[in-house]
Amino acid sequence: MFVIIGYLVALGCIFGGYIIHGGNIAVVLHALPIELMVIGGGAIGAFVVNNQPKVLKATLKMLPTAFKGSKYTKARYMELMALLYDILQKARKDGLMSIEKDVEAPNDSPIFQKYKVGKDHHVVEFTTDYLRMMVSGNLNAHEIESLMDSEIETHHQETHGPVSAIARLAGGLPAFGIVAAVLGVVNTMGSVGQPPAVLGGMIGSALVGTFLGILLAYGIVEPLGGLLEQKADDGSKELQCIKTTLLASMQGYNPTTAIEFGRKVLYSTERPSFSELETHVKRK
Repeated sequence: MFVIIGYLVALGCIFGGYIIHGGNIAVVLHALPIELMVIGGGAIGAFVVNNQPKVLKATLKMLPTAFKGSKYTKARYMELMALLYDILQKARKDGLMSIEKDVEAPNDSPIFQKYKVGKDHHVVEFTTDYLRMMVSGNLNAHEIESLMDSEIETHHQETHGPVSAIARLAGGLPAFGIVAAVLGVVNTMGSVGQPPAVLGGMIGSALVGTFLGILLAYGIVEPLGGLLEQKADDGSKELQCIKTTLLASMQGYNPTTAIEFGRKVLYSTERPSFSELETHVKRK
């Protein structure tokens, strides 16, 4: 919703200011389809050449999330930490081997299925992989921390692949706008015998290409890339929360203290207070 509102405000102010200043919007609208074909088609073609198929697929999958609210809310993090508390409490009370079935078959685990976040593939896979290592007892906390950091870094690079691709696309759009403008000037030079009114319209249409390339770059595509980058960082923050909680447990802290470690790494805008989290965990 906010994305649509932002675009409407930006485009409304730009074109509204042009019209109020006495500009003829018909000139822009007349040239728009052709300029969009030149600029948009050239940019999309270059975008396909510039990125591997896996990045193209990830970009197409990620784009719709820009128009949805973030799923990483305070309520989700409270559910996540309640899930971690339950699994760590069971391990502390009955021993690490007691959670082996939960780890090996999370889809059949009452603990994981109790929470909505326990059905998220990425959360379940990341959590169970390291709980399995804790159960095996073959790795110490420092080794697991290093492995977690490597996995989170890999996740960060994968989610930022589409972000980087969109940023490069935004950087190239002004150049495609210049290409469209140059083609318009070439077309105008081939019609130098026409009346001044006709030549003026042709030059105006050519300049629309430069305008459109800059507008698409800095008014549409680059802001979209910035939003997707923020959403990608939210996903990494959730994994950091799980990491910090599990490591605190491995170092001997009780489940209540371990989830407090995890709570502290969250962004302040989504971080529940200590009393909120405690009440939620006890109620669950």
